Amino acid sequence: MKVMYNTTWKYTALLFVISLLLGCNKDNKMFSAPYEDGLPPLGIEINPTDKMQPESGKTGGETIMRIKGLDKYKDKAIIRFNGEKAQIVELTADHVKLKVPPFASTGVLSVTIDDIVFFGPQFTVLGNVSLDATFQVGVGTNGMVSDVLFLEDGKMIYTGSFTNYNNKGAIRPINRLVRTFADGTYDASFRIGTGANNSLNSILKLGNYYFLAGSFSGYGQRNADISNLTRIYTTGAIDTMGIKPFRRPGQTDTLKYYPTFNGGFDGNIGNIYESDGKILATGNFRYYIHRIYGKPNKLETRDTVILDSTEIRHVARLNLDGSLDKSFRFGADGKPLSGGNGSVATVYHNSGTLKGKILVYGSFNRFDGQSVGYITRLNADGTLDPTFNSGGTGADYNVSSVTYNTLTNKYMVVGGFSKYNGASAIKVMMLNANGTVDPTFQTKTFDGGNPSYAMQLNDGLIVVSGDFARYNNIARNGFMILNPNGELNSDYNTSGYFSGFINKAVETKTEDGKRALLLMGYFGRFNNEEVHNLIRIKLEQ
Repeated sequence: MKVMYNTTWKYTALLFVISLLLGCNKDNKMFSAPYEDGLPPLGIEINPTDKMQPESGKTGGETIMRIKGLDKYKDKAIIRFNGEKAQIVELTADHVKLKVPPFASTGVLSVTIDDIVFFGPQFTVLGNVSLDATFQVGVGTNGMVSDVLFLEDGKMIYTGSFTNYNNKGAIRPINRLVRTFADGTYDASFRIGTGANNSLNSILKLGNYYFLAGSFSGYGQRNADISNLTRIYTTGAIDTMGIKPFRRPGQTDTLKYYPTFNGGFDGNIGNIYESDGKILATGNFRYYIHRIYGKPNKLETRDTVILDSTEIRHVARLNLDGSLDKSFRFGADGKPLSGGNGSVATVYHNSGTLKGKILVYGSFNRFDGQSVGYITRLNADGTLDPTFNSGGTGADYNVSSVTYNTLTNKYMVVGGFSKYNGASAIKVMMLNANGTVDPTFQTKTFDGGNPSYAMQLNDGLIVVSGDFARYNNIARNGFMILNPNGELNSDYNTSGYFSGFINKAVETKTEDGKRALLLMGYFGRFNNEEVHNLIRIKLEQ
């Protein structure tokens, strides 16, 4: 069958165009077709696969890049080391000698002539920060790493959302929990069965058990009856108990097994801590969940699991059997305190003069009925701490990350805010232990993105990560180390491109005893090298 199309509209449009052309004034100007001639070639020849001579060096040193034809543009050419402008020492018809600029970092060289950019070879800038080759994590994990527990024998347990570690998961499942030796090699003796069925955010050792918290409903052979919190043996197996089920007369009694730790919450648990021998849980939950086993259903034909819930928002404490501690965060009237009006995260103080207190931050501006600026602190009994930022209004927008250093007694706070207590505080600020701003730290301008994590080291240096491209108009691709006053430290900022985000950083040592920093989170590159969510970096003096 032939299909016919109506073409009348084509002829109408053609007549309209012809009429416009005939109606043009003879004085109208005629223009050449766009891009008719194009730009002449510049005659630059550069091969990005060539090697610099030498391929690496420190700031202030010299290196040579092979490039032809650049001498014709010596008054225009701008050469940058990963974004930082270099000094041209010598320029000939076939090469250019360069001085590595201050604050240069590992990455690709670029040549700019007017608005045309050529990319050249990579140059490794040597400095005091580098990947620790003694940390044997191999290809790392295939998902986010959230927390680490250091054991007395030197081993470490990591939690997260990963399902593989250094490709060992092809042999035995590694679902969200792995134990390694101190050098990062996989410990196959930790038998977790099928592991957790969703993300694990936090791990705590208390007595002879590990407690796991996150957003999961099953672990190992128990694929149900878990509400984001459970207890396992130090061998990796879940702790279970046998319950005699309800049976009608004549039926055989057969034990059923359930998790021994009988308690949890209806929402994600971000962190768990030890508090007076009990378990402090914080996160974005609304109800505490307890299960009643061995009771008949309404038809009395078989047993069922009955869920019992108690409203308690964001911060709660449990006894070691999983029962709710109602002496914590409950008022004299027996009602729970209201918590925040937005999402929360926490920092727990387990030592020092602030021991037992809980810093709470997030997207809320009210907590327990009181107006707070996205950050507040609780006393050890769970009530609001009036000594924190007394009389201040807090931040003017969300706080996304807070860390605390017990030696310097400083908080590093990161978020979308621009003011704190009415004064300028853009994206990163340092707070004293009482919640007031430390004015000696002054953050600079971020370009190309935002910070997402900051932590002060014991010597006062500050690690910052995020998706930013420049800091104080200096190229820094997602990772930097600042002096205590907020200025870039010249010795610790030679590392190249970083992509992703850091959940947690811990000061530690390399296998040969050098100063190091353990970084975990969800990231794919560090110093322009491919990595996977867990690395250790050396911080040399």
